[in-house]
Order: sequence, then C-alpha cells, then structure tokens
Amino acid sequence: SHEKKDEIADAQKLYQSVLLNFPMNRRARDGLAALNKSQQNNIIKNPPQEVIDTLINLYNQGQLKAMAEQAQALIKQYPRAFIIWNCLGVANLNLGEVDQAFKALKKVTELNPYYADGFNNLGVALQEQGKYEEALQACKQALLLKPNYVDAYYNIGNIFKDQGSLKKAIEMYKKVISLKPDYAKVYNNMGIAFHNQLKFDQAIAAYNKGLELNFSSADIYCNMASSLKNQGKINESKEALNKAISLKSDHAEAHQNLGYSLLNDGKLKEGLDKYEWRWKTSKNIDKQRHFMQPMWDGQQSLVGKRILLWCEQGVGDTIMWSSRLSLIASQAKHCILECQPKLVPLLKRSFPNVEIKSEDRSLDTQRHDFDYHLPMGSLYKNFIQELSKTDKADAYLVPNHLRVDYWKKRLKSLGKGPFIGIGWKSANMSPSRLQNYATISELSPILKLPDVTFINLQYSDFANDLAQVQDDIGVTVHNFDDLDHFNNIDDVAALCSALDMVVSTQSTVPLISAGVGTSTKLATWKPSTWNNILHKPVGPLVDRFERNTWEAWENIFKSIAEDIKKL
Repeated sequence: SHEKKDEIADAQKLYQSVLLNFPMNRRARDGLAALNKSQQNNIIKNPPQEVIDTLINLYNQGQLKAMAEQAQALIKQYPRAFIIWNCLGVANLNLGEVDQAFKALKKVTELNPYYADGFNNLGVALQEQGKYEEALQACKQALLLKPNYVDAYYNIGNIFKDQGSLKKAIEMYKKVISLKPDYAKVYNNMGIAFHNQLKFDQAIAAYNKGLELNFSSADIYCNMASSLKNQGKINESKEALNKAISLKSDHAEAHQNLGYSLLNDGKLKEGLDKYEWRWKTSKNIDKQRHFMQPMWDGQQSLVGKRILLWCEQGVGDTIMWSSRLSLIASQAKHCILECQPKLVPLLKRSFPNVEIKSEDRSLDTQRHDFDYHLPMGSLYKNFIQELSKTDKADAYLVPNHLRVDYWKKRLKSLGKGPFIGIGWKSANMSPSRLQNYATISELSPILKLPDVTFINLQYSDFANDLAQVQDDIGVTVHNFDDLDHFNNIDDVAALCSALDMVVSTQSTVPLISAGVGTSTKLATWKPSTWNNILHKPVGPLVDRFERNTWEAWENIFKSIAEDIKKL
C-alpha cells in the first residue's frame, strides 16, 4: 500500500520490520530488494548536469520564482530525481512558502535517505514551521551522513537560538568557527545570541568579526545597531542603521529601527514616514490586510465618506492608538474600528460615535461597507500637526461606572487608602524585551512606602513574585482572584479607575490606567523602541521616569517613591 502511494521510506521501514520478526519472509525480502534496486536506479537517473546547473544559476541570481517554476516542470519529467526536488524545496524555502518547501524536502529524504543536504534543508523547513525537535533530528541525521558538516552545525545553532537555548547555540556556533573560521554569517547569529543574553560587548565583538569577513553585510550592521542602542550609544546605533541602508536601500528592519530612533528624538514626520517600512519586515508581512478599497493617505477629504480602521499589533497598541480615534471620526461620515474581541465592550462605551467590531478578515476582498481603510499604526502619520500641539491629553477610556463603584467598595474592604496598583513585567518576556521590565524585588522602594495598600495588576505569572514580596518585605500585594486580568479588559479598566494611582513598567497596564484618567507613574527604559509618541501612555496624569541602560531599576523606583511621598 505504501509503495503504491510512492511512500518509499514508509514501505522500506515496514518491510524491514517484517523481516526482523520473520527473516525468511520471501515477500518482504523481495519487496525490499526491489525497492532498493529501484531507488538506486532512480538516484543514478538524474537529469543531465546542464539542467541542474540552470537551476543553480537561477538560485545564484536570486530568481527564486523562476527556479521554483522550472523545478516544478522538471519533476514531471524526472519524478524521482531527488536533486530536482531539493532545488524545488530550497526555492520555496527562500520564497517563504514553508509548507511547500517541507513537502518537497521530505520527498528528497525519502528518495535518497543518504543525501545529507536534503536532511539539512529539511531541518531548516521544520525550524521555520516551529517544529524544533523534529528540525534538530533532521540536522543531526545530516551530520551522521556527513560528519563535520558546517551548515548542519550552523542550523542546529540557529534552532537552539530560536528555542531560547542561547548557551547551546553559542557552543554550536563556536563549533562552526573551528571547522570554518571564515564563515561570516555565523558571527551574525552568534552576535544575536549574545545580544539576547544581554551581553552587548560580546555581541558587538562578534558582529565586528563578521564585518571583517563580509564588510558589506547590511544585516550585521542592522543587528549591531540594536546592541549599540541597548548600550545607550544612540548616535553610533544610528550610524550603523544608516550604513545598513546604504548597503541595502530596501532593508526594511533598518528603516523601521531608524524610524524609532528619529521618533525618540522627537522628529515626528521623519520617524513616522520610516515607520511605514514595518509592512515590508518579515514579521509584519502576514499582518497586512488586502482590500479592494484604497488606504487613506491623509490627503483625500473624508466628508461624506466611510473609513475602516483595523488593529495591526497587540492589545496594548490598539488601546494606545484608539486615543486618536476622535481625530478621524470627526472628519468622516462613518468610522468603523475592528479590534481584538476583548476590547469591544470598553471601546464601544468609550467611542459611541464609532462602530466598534471584532476583527474579521474572512471577507476582506469582498467588503463594500467603507470607502477607505487605514491600519491603526498609521493614524499618527496623518495627524502630525494635531499631535504636535498637545502635551497633555484628556482621559479617553470610559469604564463601566457601576463596576468602578463595585471596585471602590472592594478596595475599602481591604483597609484604608491610598490604593496603588502595580505592574512590573509583560506576558511576553522574550530576550529582546527584557530590558523594559523589572523584577518584583526592584520595586522595593515603592513597596516599602508606609500606609499604602498595594493591588496586583500583573496579568500573568505573578504568584511567586507576590509570595516573595510577602516573605522578603512583609508586604501584602492584594490580588483579586475572581478578576481575569488578561481577558476581562473592561473590568481591569474599572479597577484602574477605582485606584488612586498605578505604578508600572511599560505594558498594557499603564496604557489602561492612563486612558481612564488615573494618576500613572511609568518606569521606562530610555533607549526602548517604545519610548516615543507611538507607544507612550496617553492621559491627563502621566509621569514618566526614564532608566538609562547602565542604571539599576531600583534607582528609578526610588525616584518614583520620592515623588509619591510629596503627594
């Protein structure tokens, strides 16, 4: 049955299994022999070398689509030629067609289970699918077939890096450098691993070594810029980004990161123009929506027109950017906002003149209920003049007043005020975000303030931290177990409104508390890509306290504590 379906590897395994238990079974012996003979014949009967050279030349010229199309056509002529399947897989992999690449490369390993390149490429496809353990097995199989296979070691290092096993990744990259000291791209990924360990000096050293071997690598300059920025070397970071762009004018990540730096400098127009490059970065391509109607560029009149605004990033960004809804709603005949479902109740109440709906992408190309559309992150770009005029904004989120009263009564049942809510980290604590967050112990200057009742606003992974505060400082941070902090955003807004103050690092928490008008003390990391107009909390009572990279968080919270004492 497997053989008829051309599932050669499965057929071989099954014949071998039969022979383990019944060594004299003639059908299994003959079937396995025929398969092996057929496979060897097919391996030998590859297409002429000039055909393969044509595909390789297309790859070297970057003509990946043509390479994939030609390989697909050749497969009809040579259906069991593993080398053609491998070319098809590699082309699809580089085109971002990961599932198609996986199918082709899986076929390669079935047709020729002795082809190391096939297993290595299959490992890359599996890694792209997020199947890290299977990817490791494929790359290890490549090493069994071809010891000291540099690309396989390199890919294993990349898999470890993506898994967050940074120490193992660095060890694997070092293995590559003993084997091949002039392998430039390994230094780039080693730099990323060091960067994610917050070892910025070592990251920059790795990047510099990579540039010695490949001085024209835009990727290395772009990654080096991030490490320089995290060291607080802002001007050097900008120089690296500009160098990356000079080497590769369409380097989307470099343009976007330069945009953040410009915004941090207060250069709104230049920074917001650069921010539009986000749609060409690898992580944002899938977030784009495609409609028949045009995107609003801020120039066409919206009088008598309908416009659709759609969320493009996380919940915090949607909350933040909704602070500008009134600017566009006042110009259009009708304004629709599609957002995450859990934000609908709060935003419906806050913006009664806007049609608030849950995001639905299923009918994008068939919709006729609007004339223009706009991703929420582009709102600022089209209202630069209005934004530059205001320093302080009014509260724009309207909580459920019945729930505010409810939470005020709950708070009073705990003791006397003032009642201060605290937040210190995010649900996403990936290495690239760690500098934005503090540990609970670093909030000790706040938590030691006398005659204050503290309320937990952390929405994930907080139980051990609250126990630590109780044990180390003897302070209770009250948590309401019946409140779903992550999903019930509407009730979180009501609780924030009932509090006297909120102290937090950069997360969704201060965006909500600022939006409902509660006094908000924000502890932020100065070089952060969030430390600009696109991500700063909006509200009438927001005070920001910035930490330089070399400073301890505890010093920032001391400053906040002194500020609270004055009140």
